[in-house]
Amino acid sequence: MERLKMLRVVWPAFLAACALELIVFALVDPSELAWSGHPLPFSRQSVYTASFFVFWLVSSVSNAITVLLCKSAAEVNVCPFQPQERPQGCPQQ
Repeated sequence: MERLKMLRVVWPAFLAACALELIVFALVDPSELAWSGHPLPFSRQSVYTASFFVFWLVSSVSNAITVLLCKSAAEVNVCPFQPQERPQGCPQQ
C-alpha cells in the first residue's frame, strides 16, 4: 500500500519535471548559463540531467505536501498502537 501512495506522489512529479524541462530548455541554452560571471564548467547534457532531477525533486516535495494537507483529521490523529497497548490519552480508544 505504501508503494501505491509513493507512486501517487512520484509519477505526477515525474511528468511535471518532464514538462518543466521542455519549457525551460526551449527558452534557455545551457551553454549560455553563468554562475558568478563565469560560464558553467558542465556539458549541456549534464545541465539537462541535473536540472531534470532538481525539477523532479521540487515537484515531488510539492505533491507530497499536497497529499499531507489533504488528509482528514481522523487520518492524522489515528493512534498507531493496538487497543490493549495504547497509552492514556491516545485518540480513538
